[in-house]
Amino acid sequence: MDTLPYRENRWLRLSYSLIAPLYDLLVGRALLSARIRSLRSLPRDTPAHVLLSGVGTGLDLPLLPALHRYTALDFNTAMLARARPRAAELAVGFVLGDSMALPFATAQFDHVVLHLITAVVPQPAQCLGEAARVLKVGGTIILFDKFLRPQQHAWLRRALNPLSRRIATRMDVVFEEVLRAVPELEVVSDVSLLADGWFRGIVLRKTAVR
Repeated sequence: MDTLPYRENRWLRLSYSLIAPLYDLLVGRALLSARIRSLRSLPRDTPAHVLLSGVGTGLDLPLLPALHRYTALDFNTAMLARARPRAAELAVGFVLGDSMALPFATAQFDHVVLHLITAVVPQPAQCLGEAARVLKVGGTIILFDKFLRPQQHAWLRRALNPLSRRIATRMDVVFEEVLRAVPELEVVSDVSLLADGWFRGIVLRKTAVR
């Protein structure tokens, strides 16, 4: 029986296969500066094992420091096919898998990068919880995504969410609610990266064993 959570939304899987050839044109340049700022949180002095959970077409790959060893995971083969050529200068292993049910042992990675995936998956708290599970105590999660603030109305985003969540991304995710489900994580920093704070760069640290 197939129990991978992402398969709950077959339209999302199909839409990302169709979007893959256009994805870079749609979001590449628009989000480049925000990606760069977010990835500055990765250490540049000590080699580490870094998980890129939801790597997509690999737009982060050319921006990463070469000293680390990377594992790049995505649920879509079309996205992974576009990501592979961007890893020529890096030590990267590619994995087809689900960010909500990571196929890795507990406490395996020093850092986890969650760029534009937490608000895409059907179950954001499960995605963040899985990232925390595979992270070592003291390690960090580097998160870049779009989130509503607590009690923020955002009527238009919420109105569009029933459609957008099926074909591209959720627009109703409140980060603070997601974080409450993963108490072993603490916020190190939280900054606005784009669109008046809709897109945020958040660094989390794992403080305890799950």
